[in-house]
Amino acid sequence: MPTSTYSLSNTQFKLLYSVLFFIGLALSFIYAQHQIVTTDQIQMILNGYRGAYTGNWSSYGNISSVVGNIPGSFSSLVVGLPVLLWDSPWSPMLVVIIFHIISLLLFDAVIKEVFNSTTRIVFLVLYWLNPWFLFENILYNPAYLSLFTALHFYSAFKLRHNPSFVFSFLHIFSIGMAMQLHYSWPVLAVLSAYLLYRNSIKINWFGLISGGVFIFLTLVPYLQEYLANEAIRQNKDQVDSGRYIGWGGVHVYPVLKAFLYWFRFASTLFTHKITTVISFDWLGTSETLQILITYVYRGILYLAGIASLWLVFLANKMAYQRVKNRLMRTVELQTNEEWLLFYMVGVLIGVFISAILSPIIFSYWHLMIIAPFSLIPLIIYLQRFQTKKYVKYFWILAIYFVVVNLVAAHDSYKFSYKQDYSQQINEQLEQMKLVKL
Repeated sequence: MPTSTYSLSNTQFKLLYSVLFFIGLALSFIYAQHQIVTTDQIQMILNGYRGAYTGNWSSYGNISSVVGNIPGSFSSLVVGLPVLLWDSPWSPMLVVIIFHIISLLLFDAVIKEVFNSTTRIVFLVLYWLNPWFLFENILYNPAYLSLFTALHFYSAFKLRHNPSFVFSFLHIFSIGMAMQLHYSWPVLAVLSAYLLYRNSIKINWFGLISGGVFIFLTLVPYLQEYLANEAIRQNKDQVDSGRYIGWGGVHVYPVLKAFLYWFRFASTLFTHKITTVISFDWLGTSETLQILITYVYRGILYLAGIASLWLVFLANKMAYQRVKNRLMRTVELQTNEEWLLFYMVGVLIGVFISAILSPIIFSYWHLMIIAPFSLIPLIIYLQRFQTKKYVKYFWILAIYFVVVNLVAAHDSYKFSYKQDYSQQINEQLEQMKLVKL
């Protein structure tokens, strides 16, 4: 089927984009308001508020599953610095939402260079309204990754033709900041190495080295603490787990599962934390009706999710056909679309190597860093079908996403209509006896 050139008018585009953007923004606040504060949030609250209230800033972040605490002070600063400006539980949560907004703007800045206005709307729906993405509107470290994922993507695209000090600095900066948030950062590092090998980015080495030096300087306090404090080098609860760096490389399932998330992130087969942990007790109806509605709802989610996987498979099959003969060749790419496809290849190589090195079996939050990239083959594939009716189908998808998000934000594993975010944070501060000096 030939590619269609149907594109929205400027007026249509602005109206649709604005409406969908503000719907997503409203959903972000609804999610934030009803998040259930658990261990991940408590660690960030403790480090951030302790820094803001007492001036004692932690040089490391949350403890990981096996390999110890996340390096650097950044995860403490993104909580503590907003509290210094506005002493409210909402100040650090606003930073999460602002990070998400900037990530959208950075992704969109690239999308509009490659595709028409209709595809920009498609990406907006698939990214900004996606329950996979909005489910991350919570005060924990992977929620901040979207900004640096987008910055990596944007800076790499800007470096496609010409070396730039600024964008080379920002490129290494994105990797370094991701490292101070989550141990999934090697995906970005391997991706950059692949792009450099293929000559798909032109690096300004002074900018790259300057960025590396900057990141190193921010890690000096952590390195000092690491040498002095054995407790942050590994998770003491997992010392006898038998896991080690490279554990994933001698087991098939961890690597296979990591690749399966590539397909799931682009589909509507959402995490079980959205689909199975639900009761509909907020409907106030009989228990029998609640059970009936629950199973009907789950059935719809699973059927839609499985159906969408076939579309995602077709999109990735098309992408593979276009790149299979040039995976490791360094020939220059002719179009921006080709560049995106080989960026995707770099992501998958990064996932493969990270899964081999990982001492754990990845869950979805361990790989949220790749979720936006999984949409690349899908949006390229879908543009083949653009007609006037095309946008109507995405309105249906947008409505479906809104319904799923509203349910998930009130009744799921991480969110509940019974919870009040600010109240929980204040209660935690009281329990920790954290008061402003």
